[in-house]
Amino acid sequence: GSYKPQTNPNKQWCTRVHCYIEFSMAYNVSEGAAYAVLFTVLCLFALIAIASADFFGGCLGNFNNLFVLKQGDEEETVDEDGKKINNNRKTDFFLSARDSAPASAIALSYFASGMGAWVLYGPAEMGANKQIGWLGVIGYAFASSAPAFVVFAIGPIIKERCLDKSFNVTDFGRQRYGRVMQFTIAVFSIFYMFIYIVAEYTSISNIYGSFVTNPIYEFDPMSVSIAIGVITILYTSVGGLPASIITDKFQGLMVGALVILLLFAVSVHPENQLTVEQWGKASNWTTEGLMAGVTLFLAVLSAEMFNLGTWQRVWSAKSEADMKKGFIGGSILIFCLMMFFGIMAMVAYAQDPVAYDNWTKFSFLSFFDLLAPLAPAWHIITLILVTSLAASSVDTLQNALMSSFSSDLIRLQKHYGFNEEAPKWIARLLILILNIPAVWLGAKAYDVLSLFLVADLVCACAVLPVFFGLMTEDKGIIAAPTELGAFLGTVCGVFTVVVIGVVVEAEGGLFEYFWLENGAICALCGSKTMITFIITPISAGFFCLFFSKLDVLIRGEDSARKPMLAFAGDELPEVEKADELGDEGVVKDVNKDEEAAKEPQKETAVTGMEDAEA
Repeated sequence: GSYKPQTNPNKQWCTRVHCYIEFSMAYNVSEGAAYAVLFTVLCLFALIAIASADFFGGCLGNFNNLFVLKQGDEEETVDEDGKKINNNRKTDFFLSARDSAPASAIALSYFASGMGAWVLYGPAEMGANKQIGWLGVIGYAFASSAPAFVVFAIGPIIKERCLDKSFNVTDFGRQRYGRVMQFTIAVFSIFYMFIYIVAEYTSISNIYGSFVTNPIYEFDPMSVSIAIGVITILYTSVGGLPASIITDKFQGLMVGALVILLLFAVSVHPENQLTVEQWGKASNWTTEGLMAGVTLFLAVLSAEMFNLGTWQRVWSAKSEADMKKGFIGGSILIFCLMMFFGIMAMVAYAQDPVAYDNWTKFSFLSFFDLLAPLAPAWHIITLILVTSLAASSVDTLQNALMSSFSSDLIRLQKHYGFNEEAPKWIARLLILILNIPAVWLGAKAYDVLSLFLVADLVCACAVLPVFFGLMTEDKGIIAAPTELGAFLGTVCGVFTVVVIGVVVEAEGGLFEYFWLENGAICALCGSKTMITFIITPISAGFFCLFFSKLDVLIRGEDSARKPMLAFAGDELPEVEKADELGDEGVVKDVNKDEEAAKEPQKETAVTGMEDAEA
């Protein structure tokens, strides 16, 4: 909502999407110290990323295995001249880290990449509000960890059904439906991940600005966004997805250690001690909290299904068992971290409930109220923590954006004989283009929760039409989704939000209700918001099946099951699985090499191509 108290000694006010904060509290972090922390931490991760691409060779000795992922049990390969080929720099491995990450790496990577700097704000808004209390805190923690269980269940199925060397769920959309749904999934995924990056740049900029800006120093928060954007782009451009997974591993360990230290420091400080009576004011179980928990579960689950960074881990896991163990482990870590920040917010509220109730203090800033009385060294540790959190999320999202059309780029490169590095450079260019506006928007101080809320609701419009694609056979009168049915179902999901906005008489334009300004006590609270997140995906799923049935009845089974749109190159066979044809896969094209076409194996190759297409 819009909070603008008449009297506010901290000079804070927030509107729907903008939040400007000028703290009266001083954190005593100098500008030089802040920049030292920022660039030291980022440079450390850059070195780790370079090591992950095996640029240090044998210099690391026995420690090399800590920094370098290897595909399965792959042996070192050499070229015709006997020179060693660095498999970690091949295009497919650069973009997918295929079949290389053990369970521990998947767990730490999923944990670190999913927990950005925003976690200092999100759970705090639930915890430092007596009308939400425990159910909001637990609901947010469960909602953040729940997507791992869904991927645990359907990830292996989706991977198995992708015939080629796929990278994420956009490839599933192309192979299950066709180009229209592939682009639809890509648009929703890119939109969500772009919002996520903006939220990370906003969060980290606000935190650095809050810790440094005081009567002595004037700090430009945008410089932090630029530094994180540039350095993460550089090291992901060098190491690709393997670099992201390896840096996530170290970032996850750092985050865990720093959170334990902060837990100790905050808990033992005299100003943060509570009586049982004080704690009772924050420890509440309310209906508002239950509604917020339900809303968060549906919202986060819908959005995370379009996080390509999560889906990349399905293909990068060394085995199905490693993938499942990794996601469960990462889910537990996420739940614990979310609970930590939520409970810390409850502690802050218990100290000064009147200030939070009359908006003299803001709930989403409650964790910082606990940090204020600590020594400057703990503020430095907090900056190290948030820098690690932001870098882990941003580099994962950058690699995820690169993977949106990676499969198509590699297939076309192999068919037309482009330079093998071409897909890498196209992907890098895409990341650069998207990061420029993201950094600029991050400096605009948009409210993080409002940004996520819009992205969550947009994704809720498409989540069931996309994943109903797992149904490939008719179930009685229910037809398996067609591409046209899935697309129209998604459109109906968007239309459903507009209709709900009209029914509840939302102010503003036709699509204004996507901001979900329902006058509740928080952006994610209230029955209207909860009902919206329940009705929207159900409506989209229903109309997906409804229009699919009509599609089959009107156009016939054969026509309805064909892709709606075909592009040049779609007739190419798939790049076959790595475990069948080796590291790079093979595109069988009997017309590419006329001499090969005349060989006796021509008929066998054509048969194999037809089988792949079938």
